[in-house]
Amino acid sequence: MSWLYVILAGLFEVVGVTGIAEISKKSNLRSYSIMFVGFAISFLFLALAMESMPMGTAYAVWTGIGTVGSAVVGILMFNESRSAKRIFFIGVVLMAVVGLKLIE
Repeated sequence: MSWLYVILAGLFEVVGVTGIAEISKKSNLRSYSIMFVGFAISFLFLALAMESMPMGTAYAVWTGIGTVGSAVVGILMFNESRSAKRIFFIGVVLMAVVGLKLIE
């Protein structure tokens, strides 16, 4: 169950970061709500995951999912760079997260 929690935590971190990107474009209640709710739920799930998962693993997976997810959202929603180098290194982060799951 801890892996489900940490995955959900990472996905909601992406929601929070998306809220930050929205705030930078248009500062309104909706954007702030997306950010605050996303991060609040993310921290809740991270705390639940850390009850039965080592802190270092939980944090690494959480940040990895957040990093990859935020980069993908940036590419798809905010027209950020799609360079081959960027995609390659996003893949490296993703492989590291999968590797942690395989050895845990």
